Amino acid sequence: MSRSAHPAGPRHADVLTEGHYTAPPADLNVLDEKVWARTVSRNDDGAVTVGGIEVTRLAEEFGTPAYFLDESDFRARCRAWADAFGPGADVFYAGKAFLSRAVVRWLKEEGLNLDVCSGGELTTALDAGMPAERIAFHGNNKTAAEIERAVQAGVGRIVLDSFQEIVRVSHIAQRLGKRQRVQIRVTVGVEAHTHEFIATAHEDQKFGIALAGGQAAEAVRRALTLDGLELIGIHSHIGSQIFDMAGFEVSARRVVQLLAEVRDEHGVELPEIDLGGGLGIAYTSDDDPREPHEIAKALGDIVTRECEAAGLATPRISVEPGRAIVGPTAFTLYEVGTIKHLEGLRTYVSVDGGMSDNIRTALYDAEYSVALVSRRSDAEPMLVRVVGKHCESGDIVVKDAFLPSDLAPGDLIAVPATGAYCRSMASNYNHALRPPVVAVRDGEARVILRRETEEDLLRLDVG
Repeated sequence: MSRSAHPAGPRHADVLTEGHYTAPPADLNVLDEKVWARTVSRNDDGAVTVGGIEVTRLAEEFGTPAYFLDESDFRARCRAWADAFGPGADVFYAGKAFLSRAVVRWLKEEGLNLDVCSGGELTTALDAGMPAERIAFHGNNKTAAEIERAVQAGVGRIVLDSFQEIVRVSHIAQRLGKRQRVQIRVTVGVEAHTHEFIATAHEDQKFGIALAGGQAAEAVRRALTLDGLELIGIHSHIGSQIFDMAGFEVSARRVVQLLAEVRDEHGVELPEIDLGGGLGIAYTSDDDPREPHEIAKALGDIVTRECEAAGLATPRISVEPGRAIVGPTAFTLYEVGTIKHLEGLRTYVSVDGGMSDNIRTALYDAEYSVALVSRRSDAEPMLVRVVGKHCESGDIVVKDAFLPSDLAPGDLIAVPATGAYCRSMASNYNHALRPPVVAVRDGEARVILRRETEEDLLRLDVG
């Protein structure tokens, strides 16, 4: 019986893959506009700027590692989604991607609604002034205290995720003398083409109530009988980082079939359908995401067609983009610390951050791009692996990429498309300090989430 194990972690054995990349890009100085925020460019001196400010200046003022968020890009993407779906639909920004009080204010000003999935997210939303009726509350195991806070605040909808929650929300609403608007989240048996841990509509997972075996139909029946609930529709979410609309077509068809069953059984046509989020963004030049107007037309056509076939009025559609809005708007800026050349393999470039500020590579095997941003270089490309400073062999930020061969300690490199989930999932592993989020717009930069300090760590350690 083998007792072999590596103390640094299970990823140790698979980090030295060969031949992952075929050829370097023609010019390492070119920034692919699909991957970078819209105001990012190189100036005449070769340094990268965002919102008109050089990254070297940003590093001097705010330090590294740090997330820099292009506020103009964020707002433009909010407007693009709102315009694409129009007044006859609802766009809920998925706060789990990244949430702060500044972001809540931007959403409110740009006319988007907000989807939260915890008491902390709800508190942030309300504190920043988001009207409660524009908030949807998700979660597979909401506590009684969270539900009570949401009902008391008057959130626009609670998405019910289990049979127990149907009763729980109804009981709390009745006790508070309210009738809570709700949707039921169903799992439709669609396997989205994505990582196993972010595919959420097949039956074998923790979210929602399955269509299979009549469970979703029974959930609807129960919700319709309870005085504390006003059932307004059905919710479905099939996964994350999805580029193919085929899964949404199958999902919509099955949800509409359930709506038809509800009409035939109970004489009720539910007025809303939420198709969730999960639309992909470009992390590398190989990714080809759809524009909001394409997504809106495709989803609208799918739902209209299926409802016409079932003899139903077309319900009001909701969608929940999170990553698709904030993901491309930010990059993480690092300073190069050490460089190790492994002959015949690759070069390891260590930066002053790592898996504590971007866990997605280790968690999902995610791929990212990277660029030298403090200067221009015409040196030959070298295959690199960008790694962090943590005591973990799986501490990888960018698995395989090309950087100039004259890269040196002290250079600044940046990883784009880190607006979603990086700061939200950041940790204090090795007692690392979580980086700040700095919003940049029209030549001005301001901190919207400050950098943690060692005093913050000690304040929580009550000894």
